[in-house]
Amino acid sequence: MMNEYGLIAAAGLLLISVLVSKISDRFGVPVLLLFLGLGMLAGSDGPGGIYFDNPAVAQFVGVIALVLILFAGGLDTDITQVRAVLKEGILLSTLGVLITALLTGWVSMQVLGLPLEIGLLLGATVSSTDAAAVFSVLRSKGISLKGNLKPVLELESGSNDPMAIFLTVGIIQLIQFPNRSPLNLIGLFALQMLVGALIGLLMGRIMVWLINHIRLGYEGLYPVLTLSLVFLTFGITTILGGSGFLAVYLTGIVLGNREFIHRRSLLRFHDGLAWLMQIAMFLTLGLLVFPSRLVSVTGSGLLIAAALMLLARPLSVLIALIGSQFAFREKLFISWVGLRGAVPIILATFPLLAQIPQADLIFNIVFFVVLTSVLFQGTTITPAARWLKLDAPAAPKRIYPIEFTPVGGFKSELKELAVPPNSPMAGKAIVELGLPDDFLVVLIARQNDFVMPSGGTVIEPGDTLLALADAATFEEVCRRLCPPS
Repeated sequence: MMNEYGLIAAAGLLLISVLVSKISDRFGVPVLLLFLGLGMLAGSDGPGGIYFDNPAVAQFVGVIALVLILFAGGLDTDITQVRAVLKEGILLSTLGVLITALLTGWVSMQVLGLPLEIGLLLGATVSSTDAAAVFSVLRSKGISLKGNLKPVLELESGSNDPMAIFLTVGIIQLIQFPNRSPLNLIGLFALQMLVGALIGLLMGRIMVWLINHIRLGYEGLYPVLTLSLVFLTFGITTILGGSGFLAVYLTGIVLGNREFIHRRSLLRFHDGLAWLMQIAMFLTLGLLVFPSRLVSVTGSGLLIAAALMLLARPLSVLIALIGSQFAFREKLFISWVGLRGAVPIILATFPLLAQIPQADLIFNIVFFVVLTSVLFQGTTITPAARWLKLDAPAAPKRIYPIEFTPVGGFKSELKELAVPPNSPMAGKAIVELGLPDDFLVVLIARQNDFVMPSGGTVIEPGDTLLALADAATFEEVCRRLCPPS
């Protein structure tokens, strides 16, 4: 009977988590905060009364979840947008994380009276950001961001976790082995990043080739194939001394920016799996914390959180982005978007398992800082974007009544082509446009309706053409018929 009750409890928590996500959509409350809060309510200090005090299990769940979330994030990353902010993203995810860790660690030493190594350890655990919460808030309010803000935040959030993990693990090793020189960490960091990058890029290409050539008899086996390759990438990279998290993120980027069969179904599968992992991870971390223990760290936690949000993060961004393309107000926004998420809480379990002195204090402080960051920064991101005049209307994603599944050897794909008011296409019939033979207009989205096209169908300003063509043909048509911006 205990297994059945456990299954019912797990299913109930998942169901409630899905339902409370509507609160995020309606009121702009970060979904991370809701999932963590639900876990805390279900825990031993809450009405749920579920006793859970196993950092090893929480860390295992967190690592598995992070692997799948980072891979899904890589799949959703547009390399053409990221390429324009590659230098800035790398600087934020390395130098920015290091400066944040050092400044937050110094403040923690002053506030809590911690020794140097323990203060730096606390700073390292809270040094990475979680932009997933940011964009859930922006989407819920129906706004987007101008310029290159969105890609640089996506790149930073996807690539800064390895740096924070490296700093945390490295400082723990220095505490456990005092005779080891801190200079050894520099070579170790270079090795982890290099091995992680090489294996990630290689496995991405291997994954594309296997998906397109293995010819499995059942479509449902392709998600199993990609899952096995993701965990294989993480495991091999870690064994070889590289950053497994960086490797799976880069593998996702390589795969997501290539053509492969069953693309739509695989993207949907990994998106749904990433949501499941987020819920499982946040619920587990919420169960792990004892809210009654957070009361004693309220004062010091608020001071450290304020220093992180108002001192460490802004300074790290300003220093890392010296000479960059971003204006001062954009740097201010990037600074305010530095939400702490699940990774700091997962990293706070490392000192617990390593039995580092004051590990319980570190965990409680980190959890409190994450809650404070999400509560204050997460709920003010939209007003901040509007105040700094960096917001733009979010383009609604249209759902078409047809789907297209690419197969090996067929290079064409369905793409959207918007018709602005000053387009040469406006007011002309499709037959008059002189379109290439391999450019097929499949459907026209007009306001809230769809039009089945024929040669005599007249294109109107504001239409969106759903066309089947390969990349070269699509670019040629855009060059001829789309007005310069």
